[in-house]
Amino acid sequence: MTEEKVGVYVCHCGHNIAGTVDVEDVAEWAAGMPNVAISRDYKFMCSSLGQELVEEDVKEYGLTRIVVAACSPHMHEPTFRRACERAGLNPYLFEMANIREHASWVHTDDINAATEKAKAIVGGSIRRVMELEPLEPFIAEINEPTLVVGGGIAGINTALEIANAGHPVYMVEREPSIGGHMAQLDKTFPTLDCSACILTPKMFDVGNHPNITLMTYSEVEQVDGYVGNFTVRVRKKARKIITDLCTGCGDCWSRCPAKVVDDVYEAGLGYRTAIYRPFPQAVPKYPVIDVDTCIYYEKGTCKACQKFCPTDAIDFDQEDEIVVLNVGNIVLATGYKLFDARKVPQYGYGRLANVFTSMEFERMVNASGPTGGKVLLRDGVTEPQTVGIIHCVGSRDRSYNQYCSNTCCMAALKFAHLVKERTGAEIYNFYIDIRTPSKNYEEFYHRILEEGAHLIRGRAAEVTDAARLPGEEGKLIIQAEDTLIGKQRRIPVDMVVLMAAMEPYDDAVEVSHRFGIGCSEAGFFTEKHPKLDPVATMTDGVFIAGACAGPKDIPESVEQGAAAAARVLTLIGQGEIEIEPIRATIDEDRCSGCRICNNLCPYSAIEFVEDLGVSRVNPALCKGCGTCVAACPSQVIEGQHFTFDSIMAQIEGVLYDRMEDTERVTYLGSQPAEAK
Repeated sequence: MTEEKVGVYVCHCGHNIAGTVDVEDVAEWAAGMPNVAISRDYKFMCSSLGQELVEEDVKEYGLTRIVVAACSPHMHEPTFRRACERAGLNPYLFEMANIREHASWVHTDDINAATEKAKAIVGGSIRRVMELEPLEPFIAEINEPTLVVGGGIAGINTALEIANAGHPVYMVEREPSIGGHMAQLDKTFPTLDCSACILTPKMFDVGNHPNITLMTYSEVEQVDGYVGNFTVRVRKKARKIITDLCTGCGDCWSRCPAKVVDDVYEAGLGYRTAIYRPFPQAVPKYPVIDVDTCIYYEKGTCKACQKFCPTDAIDFDQEDEIVVLNVGNIVLATGYKLFDARKVPQYGYGRLANVFTSMEFERMVNASGPTGGKVLLRDGVTEPQTVGIIHCVGSRDRSYNQYCSNTCCMAALKFAHLVKERTGAEIYNFYIDIRTPSKNYEEFYHRILEEGAHLIRGRAAEVTDAARLPGEEGKLIIQAEDTLIGKQRRIPVDMVVLMAAMEPYDDAVEVSHRFGIGCSEAGFFTEKHPKLDPVATMTDGVFIAGACAGPKDIPESVEQGAAAAARVLTLIGQGEIEIEPIRATIDEDRCSGCRICNNLCPYSAIEFVEDLGVSRVNPALCKGCGTCVAACPSQVIEGQHFTFDSIMAQIEGVLYDRMEDTERVTYLGSQPAEAK
């Protein structure tokens, strides 16, 4: 039997590791471990020179196993696997020891402790790599259709990019129309161009594209499968409209007697009927009957819409429809919701009439909104003479959301401009910091200053209607600290606009579980890597775009939509993909059929074979997470690449004496291969 030869490479990672860990000492120490044939340290192992160093050593010294001590395997495990493969070594005979996140970054004050821990981690990796076996990846064919979930600007752009490339797309949107929050806006910063003028042509393209199947008023209920072969169950909610007959003429909603507050599109400022189309430019053009407010479903009478429909398109008995889709890739672009400003009682929203949220103000200044674009108080008649705009409501606040909502500063500055443009009122912006980092944003900020808006640096403490000084009668009083002049200020205004935070939807965690991806602590979907892979997720074939991954403005959402589409098109173009072979296997001869693993598998990859009374793993669905391996009471499930022997060997390498009496090999230091 050929003796195994291990190559060990310790990375400086610039100053990230070498600033805390004595990497030369670690590399020299590793040279004395059993079966280690070569040991080096190098400044940047992930560089082309570092990878070439590994490749040349494999060929020259006949190395059969490789250990690289560097950063997280999430970053560069694929990099070094490819290097091993180029050198003719099976890529799964490679082990990455994380001495950056697990040693250097957590022991910044003690170089000796960090170095000793790095040695322990490297020792465990050397022991473990000796137990690894060569593996071969699975090959999965990529189904051509793609599912895009969410019909906002990110989802629209994603769908159009893929469809324009000639590939079929299914778009699923829970609302009756696509468009998302952008459809509610009047103007977009910093160019102040019309939001509808930008959006509605794209909405029309989606609704009429031969490669896009649009499924609005629908929700994804179940997702099974794996990259290239997802099976998706979609519930198309009953519109109570026969869309093949409907012309969108509007006779039905113009005759409907049931009027209700429109909390979705008009943000509570306007009204709609029980049968309604969200807005005039809605795509598709067909209305929806809201069964919760329809008189017929409440009392069994009325049917005015049906009586006046010229094409007999009303169907009160229509039921939900279940559609099963087979797709190769999924893009989640589910967007965001606004923070409920009632949670900040000191600002008086919901209690003081003339306190508005940012979305209410958006609808007010929109030409198609409830006031026809006029800035008016709640009475619908009076124009304000002074307006206060409070930034960061629900953002940058430990009581609510600690993160910055990214768009609020620019939106608040836009509001200041629109108020000045339409009323000439005095504007007061209360901010913590003005954040204008993107193209032409800083110029827009200076434009607003030149227009005469007052910017007060300091978080507003409260909004009250308690007048105490002359001139405050009938006013709202904003109490705030002005940190630039070091004084408390009490400013009376007629209207207050609260810049509400962007938040994930309430069901974001549930949705993430459905698609097999993760959520951050705040509830936004988690990307595979925030810098190197910001649109992919830990589930192959599932991508994210737009504000569902974190607060974003329109340009960023469009960019991410295009990026996600590019990733999907790459996979479609390949036609097939290699799937990680690290999977669980069950010894069916010893399986007791207890089914504990079936209930615990987060990917539904284990099925129970009734005829045999045993459980069996579907390797195409299994992600190798190890949950079943740990849970099996009979220990008959084994995880490839993470076998019992390899884990125990790693533990021994970490915990036991690493300075064994072995013959030490020559320590070659950090010189490149050509200098040996």
